[in-house]
Amino acid sequence: MGRRPRALMIPLPAQGHIAPLMKLAHRISDHGIKVTFVNSDFIHAKLLAALPHEAEARSGIGLASIPDGLDPGDDRKDLLKVIESSSRVMPGHLKDLIGKFNRSNDDEQITCVIADITLERWPMEVAEMMGIEGVPFCPMGAGIWALALHIPKLIEAGIVNSTDGSRLKDELICVSKGIPVLSSNSLPWKWPLDLKLQEWVLRIYLTSIQIMDSSKWLLCNCVYELDSSACDLIPNLLPIGPLLASSNPGHYAANFWPEDSTCIGWLDKQPAGSVIYVAFGSSGNLTQHQFNELALGIELVGRPFLWVVRSDFADGSAAEYPDGFIERVADHGKIVSWAPQEEVLAHPSVACFFSHCGWNSTMGGIGMGVPFLCYPYLGDQFLNQNYICEKWKVGLGLNPDENGFISRHEIKMKIEKLVSDDGIKANAEKVKEMARKSVSEGGSSYKNFKTFIEAMKQ
Repeated sequence: MGRRPRALMIPLPAQGHIAPLMKLAHRISDHGIKVTFVNSDFIHAKLLAALPHEAEARSGIGLASIPDGLDPGDDRKDLLKVIESSSRVMPGHLKDLIGKFNRSNDDEQITCVIADITLERWPMEVAEMMGIEGVPFCPMGAGIWALALHIPKLIEAGIVNSTDGSRLKDELICVSKGIPVLSSNSLPWKWPLDLKLQEWVLRIYLTSIQIMDSSKWLLCNCVYELDSSACDLIPNLLPIGPLLASSNPGHYAANFWPEDSTCIGWLDKQPAGSVIYVAFGSSGNLTQHQFNELALGIELVGRPFLWVVRSDFADGSAAEYPDGFIERVADHGKIVSWAPQEEVLAHPSVACFFSHCGWNSTMGGIGMGVPFLCYPYLGDQFLNQNYICEKWKVGLGLNPDENGFISRHEIKMKIEKLVSDDGIKANAEKVKEMARKSVSEGGSSYKNFKTFIEAMKQ
């Protein structure tokens, strides 16, 4: 009998990238292939601090860490600094980790590196040096990667700047029939107020073209039936989504913050289809003024609400609620710092999901059949909103006022419209069934994943 294969997985050091790769790790582990999940020392410590007691011991996933080249006191909110240091220091450490494991284990070998495509080329280069397979993982939807393939045409047409991706013309961009149109003012590499970071994000997308062209496999957290037009444009794409949380007791989420599970007991006490769930992901921030409008808009609706408010949610620091807000909503509102999101979305008391439209949130809402109120502000979120509102018709967008803010009255009006729209509810249920069918036995994502697992075991 040959040596057993083991997968090594490495994400971009951000919550929204670690979470889907960990779900994939659990799915691979469920098929009898052990996994080593590698983070930087700093991220590793954060995950361990938020991990439930003995969770790692119950799973088939080993957590490992390597240095990222930064000192403990360095500012890791400076993403560009983290990425530049990581790409310089981590390849050597990753090579050593793989070599040491494979030399010291006769019956089991790391045979495959699965890495977030946004890490650029270095994980694939390490895999090639070690003589093992490198497999890119796409944590965002297929539409984004189809758009990435379109970037050279946008540059050639003079729509975007070739150096930093800045918009040169106001255009509606149509990559292909079946993919929602996107304004040139909402491109996924646009990074307001930080041109250097914008240059780096554009470089990621340009590098992803090379990675997509040279890879045998391209694992993507998407559903073929929901985005066939984009999937068909990308060679070797394997749609394996939606990657959703499992009820398996050996599975755990990869969170930077402990989940506040008291919100589930609170949801149990609310009427069916009554609760507005409000959550804007792991990295986005609002100005204090916009935070106030959001709070007052939710209050004006008068419905029960569950709101996830991180400690750095308003202008990068703790939010200040409007005067008297907490007291006025105490009998029908619940505010937590982090929630078990998919468990919340699956709860029968939830009526709608007020979301930033990050891809993990999009897949979670789609997978649970929950209508969306969309408030995108960065990256792929604008295209995701267009899928939600225009292609799948499972949500509504918000219109900013003349100063660029979303007013409390706009929030109230759109929530009331959303929860009373039976057409959107029916579409959400229909899309949910399509997503669930894809990962069930015989479904497209099920078959694609099975193909990948069988290849790993050979």
